Amino acid sequence: MTNDHHHLTAEAAAQLSETQAGRIRAIRSRRWVLYPRAKQALDRLEALLDHPRGPRMPSVAIYGDSGMGKTMIMQRFRDQHPPHLDRRTRVLKTPVLAMEMVSRPGERRYYGELLSLLGAPQAPRADIAQMEQATMRIMKAIGVQVLVIDEVHNILAGTYREQRIVLNMLRFLSNRLQISLVCFGVSDAREAIGGDVQLARRFEQLTLNRWAANEDFETLVASILRNTPLRQSSVLTPKSLRRILQITDGITANIFQMLGSLAIEAIESGTEHISNSAVEAWVPAFDTEAAFA
Repeated sequence: MTNDHHHLTAEAAAQLSETQAGRIRAIRSRRWVLYPRAKQALDRLEALLDHPRGPRMPSVAIYGDSGMGKTMIMQRFRDQHPPHLDRRTRVLKTPVLAMEMVSRPGERRYYGELLSLLGAPQAPRADIAQMEQATMRIMKAIGVQVLVIDEVHNILAGTYREQRIVLNMLRFLSNRLQISLVCFGVSDAREAIGGDVQLARRFEQLTLNRWAANEDFETLVASILRNTPLRQSSVLTPKSLRRILQITDGITANIFQMLGSLAIEAIESGTEHISNSAVEAWVPAFDTEAAFA
């Protein structure tokens, strides 16, 4: 199929053949849009998979306010490396294992969450040592190379002693299994990881700052528009871009929501493009200060 709509990606152009309801559903669905900042993060995570195995594996911590796209990056990295069957050993390999930090840190809860993700039955009376051994045995068998932990700032919900125990546990798993760690969290996560100096030294830090009026922001908006199935090209002025930035407070999720809402309005009205006047008149349904301050 040729793309006669050069303002769109091939996938977005293909969606133009769908019904109005189908296009609106596509806009409302969770979509992956590649932009330079996300590519930088993914490239760094890819490098972890290529790193030779050793006792002190490099790790990456990605910080950012809520709504800055951390979870989308995590899911994209995980989805790019799904479990696959090793044809030689006939064992299902899982190079990337992703989990969310438990709401209250503790060895038993953490190992229980890992074992649940690994599909391993848990003996009700198993002690922590048994759970630890079972976790390491399975993770080694399925070839985990990178353990991804979302919401790592949840560590701070525990007491100082509980925090140190969980951090020691993460360092132990990384050392014993020779795996890299990838941690996602809000800015408070720096404090959480910093509770173990030896562990913190292994982490390269990447920060997803709120968007500012610069070329990167323009590239983000252009990428979103190229992936939005509208029949006409949307050409936005610098004034409109500043308006988008002001309304969304530079939060990635809000930018997607605003442009998606404007796109749906353009489909329903028949204009088939996002106009500067529509940007000027748009009223947000979210409260940025309440949600993201």
